[in-house]
Amino acid sequence: MPVRSDAELIEHIFDLIDQQTTDMGDETWYEPVENYNSRERFEAERELMRRVPMGFCPVAALPEPGSYVARMAAGVPIVVVRDLEDNIRAFRNACRHRGMQLAEGAGCTKIFRCTYHGWAYRLDGRLEYVSQDHGFPELDKDTHGLVPVHDVTVKNGLVFVTQDEPVGEGALESLPDLLSDSQAIFASGESVTEINWKLQAEGTLEGYHIKHTHPESFFPYGFDNLNVIETQGPNIRICFPFRRIEKLRDVAPEARELGRTVTLVNHIFPGTSVTRLSDHYTVSFAEPEAPTRTRYYTYKLSPPTADGGAPSEDALQRARKDVAFLSDQGNKEDAKVVADIQAAIGSGANSHYTFGRFESGIVHLHQNLARYLDRLGDAEAQRIEIARA
Repeated sequence: MPVRSDAELIEHIFDLIDQQTTDMGDETWYEPVENYNSRERFEAERELMRRVPMGFCPVAALPEPGSYVARMAAGVPIVVVRDLEDNIRAFRNACRHRGMQLAEGAGCTKIFRCTYHGWAYRLDGRLEYVSQDHGFPELDKDTHGLVPVHDVTVKNGLVFVTQDEPVGEGALESLPDLLSDSQAIFASGESVTEINWKLQAEGTLEGYHIKHTHPESFFPYGFDNLNVIETQGPNIRICFPFRRIEKLRDVAPEARELGRTVTLVNHIFPGTSVTRLSDHYTVSFAEPEAPTRTRYYTYKLSPPTADGGAPSEDALQRARKDVAFLSDQGNKEDAKVVADIQAAIGSGANSHYTFGRFESGIVHLHQNLARYLDRLGDAEAQRIEIARA
């Protein structure tokens, strides 16, 4: 179902405030604790991430021909680039000679040149140059270009990469509006944390913890256990309203603007998040490296402008202050919680974790992860059966 419009969302929040309740799910989910530290489960999840559309980077990270982003994706080195015809392409980041990675991080280039032996590739992947090519008299350049991934999709401000034959549409089953063309990246980075990737996702998908985890950072400005949960396909949008939304009660419905009255978290299946905060957007891509280690690639973007132009310096300054507040307080509190949970996984205290009706966003994530892992298992069984025939 489509997510609510801003006007509908505001009315629904008022209803929840008046009823002193929150959106609730219909069922309880029991997730085995072993799924947070099992090597077998980790390998299955990473294989799934190669076979569904995975968020790779914001389109804003590729502003001009030659712009590229290179990183690991589900354990595979991938480079995404905007070519000279303005097409966004994705390749396996490996030279066709000896497998050296051709690009690192982000930048802009006219050609991908291997720093091992000097072989060079065009932005469309074609092998352009072989140093001392007389040493390879039988080499066919047409068959030795960079190897593309199965598919690249650009939608709603994100680049999605599907590495191998897909087992479903994943996030693209039904994708909400996310980012606009008028947003600018003003900061980016990566970090590594010693936790399972699902723990971080779970912490963003419920407001049941706000009062107890954030008593001095978020709770004074927001509500405890009062959220709007909406789903589109396997994706989830959760709304965290601020207390100042009450000021809109005296505004005519047609004149109300959501503005800085809520935080919206879009969890894009399985491991991408797009968060709309007061004065900036945060886009994060989870890269599981081990059952209990995850690397995050994060981008900070300005809010969209009304006229589609570049953001003002004043808007960027407000965005930087927004980032500083979260980094100094709320994010540190969340980080401690998930680290403590990870540390206790091997304690033997729990065989499973219980997600109740207040945590329907998390239930939705686990239901869809299980559904897609089943599809992956069916596809593998079919492959084995065909191989044996």
